[in-house]
Amino acid sequence: MPKAKIKVILFDLGNVLVDLNLKPAVARISGFCSKSQDEIIKLFLDSGITNSFEKGEFSADEFYKQAKDILDLKLGYASFVSIWNEVFFFSLKNRSLYHIANRLKENYRIAILSNTNILHYRYIKDNFPVFNIFEKVFLSFEIGAVKPDQTIYRKAIEALGVLPENIFYTDDRPELVKSASKLGIKSFTFTSVEQLISDLSSLNIVLGNQQESYPPEVFLP
Repeated sequence: MPKAKIKVILFDLGNVLVDLNLKPAVARISGFCSKSQDEIIKLFLDSGITNSFEKGEFSADEFYKQAKDILDLKLGYASFVSIWNEVFFFSLKNRSLYHIANRLKENYRIAILSNTNILHYRYIKDNFPVFNIFEKVFLSFEIGAVKPDQTIYRKAIEALGVLPENIFYTDDRPELVKSASKLGIKSFTFTSVEQLISDLSSLNIVLGNQQESYPPEVFLP
């Protein structure tokens, strides 16, 4: 049986199109509460609170209030948001992926599917212009479900109006790739630019010939 034709290239966002490092933020937050960095991760970042925020179950203000109560945080809202957001950076890897996505756009529809919250989305949108080349951007806080819940993949498939097997999907988290694969999406774990190119080639996905086009130099480290 011939391979299904790929029509859509679906990218994850964090640690794929934009890199992030939570450690500096955790270290900074620890300076404004009595909790250790490990406790902050366990009580806050790895708790259901962050997950619920990514589902859009409460506002940014409510998220801050919960963080303040759980961590006994001595930090105002604006300062908290600044620390919470400044975990992202644009690497040479991200720059290469932006260029690849631009080339793919010549022959395929391109979209983003991300677990994220409204604060991170706004920050990335304002500071890293990666969204402008994508046809659709599917965000967990808008959909009301987070990966690996298959609801979010199904919503994306429905909105794209294609069959699951017509979608190529790349994500840095294997468990999220596995969930998408169960629906028939052609899913691959992102490990490097070189691996992504190999994965694309395995499905006969052809890059366009567009000249290099990157975000402004200011977004490089």
